[in-house]
Amino acid sequence: MIATTANPLLVGKGLPPFDQIRPEHVVPAMTELLAKATDALTHLETNTKPTWEGLIEPLEALTEPVFWVWGVVNHLMGVKNSPELREAQEAMQPEVVKFGMRVSQSKPLYEGYKAIRNSAAWGTLSEAQQRIIESSIREAELAGVGLEGERRDRFNEIQLELANLSTQFSNNLLDETKAFSLTLTQPSEVEGLPPTLLAQAAQAARAAGAEAATPEAGPWRITLDMPSYLPFMQHSRRRDLRETLYRAYITRASSGEHDNQPIIERILTLRKEMAGILGFGSYAELSLASKMAPGVDAVEHLLESLRASSYAAAQQDLAALKAFARSHGAPEAEDFQPWDSAFWSERMREEKYALNAEELRPYFPLEQVLDGLFGLAKRIFGIVITPADGEAPVWHPDVRYFRVSDEDGGAIAYFYLDPYSRPAEKRGGAWMDFAINRKRYVEAGVSKVRLPVAYLVCNQSPPVDGKPSLMNFYEVETLFHEFGHGLQHMLTTVDYSGAAGINNVEWDAVELPSQFMENWCYDRATLFSLAKHYQTGEPLPEMFYQRLLAARNFMSGSAMLRQIHFSLLDIELHHRYVPGGAETPKDVRDRLVKTTTVLPPLPEDAFLCSFGHIFGGGYAAGYYSYKWAEVLSADAFSAFEEAGLDNEAAIAETGRRFRNTILSLGGSKHPMEVFKAFRGREPDTEPLLRHNGLAA
Repeated sequence: MIATTANPLLVGKGLPPFDQIRPEHVVPAMTELLAKATDALTHLETNTKPTWEGLIEPLEALTEPVFWVWGVVNHLMGVKNSPELREAQEAMQPEVVKFGMRVSQSKPLYEGYKAIRNSAAWGTLSEAQQRIIESSIREAELAGVGLEGERRDRFNEIQLELANLSTQFSNNLLDETKAFSLTLTQPSEVEGLPPTLLAQAAQAARAAGAEAATPEAGPWRITLDMPSYLPFMQHSRRRDLRETLYRAYITRASSGEHDNQPIIERILTLRKEMAGILGFGSYAELSLASKMAPGVDAVEHLLESLRASSYAAAQQDLAALKAFARSHGAPEAEDFQPWDSAFWSERMREEKYALNAEELRPYFPLEQVLDGLFGLAKRIFGIVITPADGEAPVWHPDVRYFRVSDEDGGAIAYFYLDPYSRPAEKRGGAWMDFAINRKRYVEAGVSKVRLPVAYLVCNQSPPVDGKPSLMNFYEVETLFHEFGHGLQHMLTTVDYSGAAGINNVEWDAVELPSQFMENWCYDRATLFSLAKHYQTGEPLPEMFYQRLLAARNFMSGSAMLRQIHFSLLDIELHHRYVPGGAETPKDVRDRLVKTTTVLPPLPEDAFLCSFGHIFGGGYAAGYYSYKWAEVLSADAFSAFEEAGLDNEAAIAETGRRFRNTILSLGGSKHPMEVFKAFRGREPDTEPLLRHNGLAA
C-alpha cells in the first residue's frame, strides 16, 4: 500500500504528474477520494439549496477530483496499458460506477435541479446554465432516479456489470490484436511491400528479438496493428499471405480465452433489460432520448437515403475492381475475395490516377504536417500554436505538448499529442479526450479562467531507422480529424465546465468539427503548406495534388456503404434484436449484409467481436452519429466553398464565424441552434453527397 501523502494522484486537479504516476497509486488514491466525495455528497444532500451556487457549484467541487483521477486512469489504459494498471482499474471500477450512480440517482439533487428550474431565479441564469440543469434532470431520469426497491437494485446491478463487460471487451481486443504476428524470412514473401513497411517490419522484428533484422534482408514482422496491417494488405503480392493476415484480423477475439462473443450477447441482453426498466421499448430509444436525432425512424430514414445513394455506386466499384484484376490476368478475378480488395484497389488507383500512396509519404513528415495544420488554424481561426514541450509531464518520450494562443499572444488552451503506434501498450485507432475543462472561477476575490487541455491520440507510422514519421495521406486526414475534436474542446468560450467544449453536446453532433477539418486536407493552400519532402524541402509536385483531387472520390460508394452497414447493424442490434431469440447477433449481421455490402463477408468473419465503438466505447445505438454529423460538417465546409477557398479575407471571416459558433458555444445551446447561428439555416444533405461524388 502506498502512503497517501506520497500519492501523486491525490492532487486531484491540474496537469497530471505522469512522470510520477504508477499503477499502485490508483487503488489508494481512488479509495481516499471516493470516501471524501461520498461524505461531501451526503452533507450536500442534507443541506441542498436550490440555487446555482448552493447546488451546482458544490456538486461539481466534490465530484471533480474523483473524475479527474478516473480520467487519468482511463487515459493511461488507452496509451500505457499494463497488467498492473488493468488490475487496479478493475478493482476500482465498480466503486466508481457506484459513486456515479449515487450522484445521478440522488433524489435530493434531482429535486434541487427541478426546484431551480421552477424558481423565480430561472430567468436570471444564462442559457448555458439552464442547459446544464435541464441535462442534469434528463440524465437523472435516464439513470433511474425514479426507480424504487428491486427495480432500482436490478438497474444498478446492470450498470455495474455493463461497465465491467465493456472493459473486458476492450482488453480482449487489445490482447488479440497484439498476440498475432507474421514473421517473414524470404524475399519472395515481401514482394511488392514498400520500403517504409519493410523498415517498420524489420524494426518490429528487432524489438521482438531478431537483433540483426534489416529492411533489406529481414526478417520482417507483420502485425495486426493498422500501420502494419493495412499497407501489407494494399501491397503484398503474396495472395496467400494476404489471406492469412486477413483471416487473423477478422477473427480477433472470437475464440479461446479472449472470446468476445458471449460478452456481446450479454451486453445486448443487459442493455435491453435496462431500457425496459426505464420504460423504453429498446436500448436505441433510450440512447436517442439524449441525442440530437428525434428518434429511430429519423436515423433510419437518413441511413436508408444514404444507402440508396451509395449501393449502386458500390456495386460499380466492385465490378470495376474485378474487371481491372481480370485485365491484368489475375486468377482471383474469377474468385474475388475480401483479401483481394485492398490490393487491387491500390493497383487500380495507381494506374487510373498515377497515384501511389507510398510515393506521397516522403512529402508528409509529421513535423511539416503539423506546421501546415497549425498554419491553417491561424489562417481560419486566428490562433497561434507553439511547442510547450517540457512544461507538462508526459507518459511516453514521444508525446508532445503544445500551447494554443490568440494572435495577441495570450494562452487560451494546451494539448498533448501522442502520435505513434505502440501495439504493446496502446489501443488502436485515434481519439481526442479532455485532460482539463475550461471553467471560470473566483480566487481571492479575483475572477480567473481555468484553461482547457486536450489529449490528441493517433496511431500513425512511427519514425524508423533515423527517418521521421512519414505519414500516409489517411494518417494526415486522421490527424486533422482529431485536431478538429480538440479545437472544439480548446476554443470554447463557455465559462461553465458542464457545457464547455464537447461537454453537454449531443453525441450525434460531436463529429461535426472533426469531419469538417478533414476537408481541408484537399484545400490547395493547406496541402501545399504541409506537403514538403522531408529530405529536400521540395513542395509536393503539382501533378500529385491533381491526382489526389481526382482520386478523392475513388470508391467513395464503397466507403459510404461500409459506414451505413456499421450504422444500421448497430441500430438493428439495439432496437429490434431479441437476445435469446431465433437470431444471434451474427445472424443479424448476415441478414443486413444482403442490402449493405456488395462483397459478402466470410462465414467466419467475426467483425462484431472487434466493434469496439459500440461494445467497448460510447457509440452504442449511436454509430450513425458519424453520418448524421457528416451531413452537418459537409454543409459547414460548403460555407467556405461559397466564400471562395482562394479568398483569404472571406475565408478568415467565415472561419471566425465558425469559431464563434460551432467551436465556441460548446454545449451551451442545442446543436441545431448552433448550426443555424453559423449557417443561417438548417443543414442540407446535398453537400455530403456532392463531396462524395454521389450527388444526382
